[in-house]
Amino acid sequence: MPTRKKFANSSPRWKPRRSALGRRIVTGLRHALTHAQGESALSEYAVTVPETVDVAGLRKALGLSQRAFARNFGLDVTAVHAWEQDRRRPDRAARVLLAVIAREPEAVRRALSM
Repeated sequence: MPTRKKFANSSPRWKPRRSALGRRIVTGLRHALTHAQGESALSEYAVTVPETVDVAGLRKALGLSQRAFARNFGLDVTAVHAWEQDRRRPDRAARVLLAVIAREPEAVRRALSM
């Protein structure tokens, strides 16, 4: 008669160990399920896009030339020059990027680095 092998998890005190990532995934799935069932609503937030941006002030605060500022953040140097000379105004997407640069320049650099 073959003998039964005991496994480590056959103990009555054995409890599965879950990683932090596993717990976050399970929590996220539970939230998604309650939302899909109409039992919860997703939180909303408002985004405020600045109407004007002091590009020269931001660039100088970072200690960069126009060329270095443009190169660091994926901008066109002629656009940076025109913004600073008030010949052009940054469009909405550029104003959003400039607002992020003003608050978290290193995050933008990390996101854009290859």
